[in-house]
Amino acid sequence: MINHKRHKRLLKLLDEREHASVQQLMDWLSASAATVRRDISWLAAKNQLTRTRGGAQRLEQKKKSYTLSSETFQNNAQQHTAAKRAIARYATSMCNNGETIIINGGTTTFMMAEFLVEKQLKILTNSFLMAERLLVTSDNEIILPGGKVYREQNVILSPFENDVAQHHYAAKMFMGVYGLSILGLMEADPLLIQAEKRLISQAEELIVLVDSSKFQRKAGLVLCGLNRVSTVITDTGASDSAVQLLEHYGVRVITVEPEAVDPRVVEASALSSHDYAAVLESGSYHRHAGLVS
Repeated sequence: MINHKRHKRLLKLLDEREHASVQQLMDWLSASAATVRRDISWLAAKNQLTRTRGGAQRLEQKKKSYTLSSETFQNNAQQHTAAKRAIARYATSMCNNGETIIINGGTTTFMMAEFLVEKQLKILTNSFLMAERLLVTSDNEIILPGGKVYREQNVILSPFENDVAQHHYAAKMFMGVYGLSILGLMEADPLLIQAEKRLISQAEELIVLVDSSKFQRKAGLVLCGLNRVSTVITDTGASDSAVQLLEHYGVRVITVEPEAVDPRVVEASALSSHDYAAVLESGSYHRHAGLVS
């Protein structure tokens, strides 16, 4: 057997069995003890396996790391769902058919997808999950920027200035943020700041979707000042002082009552696109209500 083929088979065997003795590898590979030992030494030097006394074992897989420091989409999707859904519903009512809008990646903005199914819009979004959902459920035109997909945060981000998205301009941008303060919109990750500043510059009107918990959160990075924000949609849990502060800076504030959320809606938001499509094809998804029945 040629060396590289034998190396590949040896590694495959270790993947399946985790560890093996020299004798076992000799039997499986039909190779001599000297050949197996040379292969183990060569692969260990290449950091492709771990050499053990009398054999070898599969290299321990390192836990995946993600560049973004912000919280995961899945975790945030389970928080304040009643408020987020009401905010998303109101935000969607501000969209007029034929408009071009921008929607950033976030759990509150993602909930707009349920209410956008009957709209006819051109939507630029850096949320790959929202793009997939809308492609399955609606006739909206969807535009995605180029860049790297950050699965944990459900966003596509590019560090480059000359992205295709720069050529699209929108009447409105709907944005979720990490936090909101007198300094403006707050975020926790520099790469997120860089990408979203570009999107903000491409919209006439900036509409921020935040549940009332976001007024208590602090972060080290300012995305933009309050003077750039046209409207904030939040829930009735926001304090009078927070609302008055925003209004003092000329921001229009809309408060909505949190609405009851069927647990199946929350579960549906965590479905992969394939599972979600299967639900739709089975006819068990109510297109207008967004409920799995």
